[in-house]
Amino acid sequence: MAFTLTNFRPIGFAASPAAVHVSDDGLIAGAAPAGAGAIDCGGAFLSPGWCDLHVHVWHGGTDISVRASQAGRSTGVTAMADAGSAGEANFHGLREYVIQPASETIRAFLNIGSIGLVACNRVPELIDMRSIDVDRTLAVIEANRDVICGVKVRASGVIVGGWGITPAKIAKRVAEIVNLPLMVHVGEPPPLIDEVFDILTEGDIVTHCFNGKKAGSIADTEKLWEHAIRLAGEGIRMDVGHGAASFDFAVARRAIERGLKPWSISTDLHLNNIRGPVHDMATTIAKLLAVGLPLEDCIAAVTARPRSLLGLSSGLEAGAKADFTLFDLVDSKVEAVDSMGNCLSLATMVEPRRTVIGASVMDAARRLP
Repeated sequence: MAFTLTNFRPIGFAASPAAVHVSDDGLIAGAAPAGAGAIDCGGAFLSPGWCDLHVHVWHGGTDISVRASQAGRSTGVTAMADAGSAGEANFHGLREYVIQPASETIRAFLNIGSIGLVACNRVPELIDMRSIDVDRTLAVIEANRDVICGVKVRASGVIVGGWGITPAKIAKRVAEIVNLPLMVHVGEPPPLIDEVFDILTEGDIVTHCFNGKKAGSIADTEKLWEHAIRLAGEGIRMDVGHGAASFDFAVARRAIERGLKPWSISTDLHLNNIRGPVHDMATTIAKLLAVGLPLEDCIAAVTARPRSLLGLSSGLEAGAKADFTLFDLVDSKVEAVDSMGNCLSLATMVEPRRTVIGASVMDAARRLP
């Protein structure tokens, strides 16, 4: 059924319309379609649909993944990218059983390790050279270019052991061959974070950019701070990737104070953090607000920027598919926790209210009580 959205505050759009019209087929219309109903948005903010660039939703295919619905519309997110849950050996299942049936738009970063995160850290996907099959990885990417948005590698010691930087270098070469961005998980060495930085080029993504791990964080030394700031200026995309062990309030606050804003805000949502410390995208946005990132930057980091990487529109052009999130900002006394166990009182909470995907309108809410 066609409808018109009214009584909202637009944010994250180039234009500021007083109403948005959606046709029966779920496309944005230039004028109200005949017989269109009206949906009063109650003065809430209307933004492009929130996009989470780092989730794990290969439910049943890995031992840590949540269902796509848990990461999606019910909490205000209309698009997401699974960040390496599947490698070339099991990507077909992620596509058939998760990506294709979902009401949300789902893309995927293909893990350079063939088995992906089947048993996550219990059976790391990068034990040795037998863990990577370059030819099969390239073949899977070519056969699934409509949904694969990049290559993922976990470049930290608990995954690669003594193999160091080599898996990341192989992943970078594969990404170069297929002309897609590389997403690198950074953490405890080996390799050192500056070794990872040295192989990145414009468009690549550093996820867990504000982690507080010793010898694995941009906060370790002044030289690393300067290196990270320089890379961001050169087009390397800094992604939050909160997760269970990879976000530190103090590192994020200091980065923002120094002008190092995240390119994208993502949750790294999975079974080990959905009940805390992450909970959902709304709570993650509120944490970035609390450490000093302005609202407009927060919204760009969950809409226009990550949506552009997935090839999705963030505008209000007639003929584009309707894809929006309605949310409010409310006074709060929520005590939030980062991945290091540090507490911070959130004076402002982000409250998702509804999502619009095509002609479908669905209620949404944050998970944190």
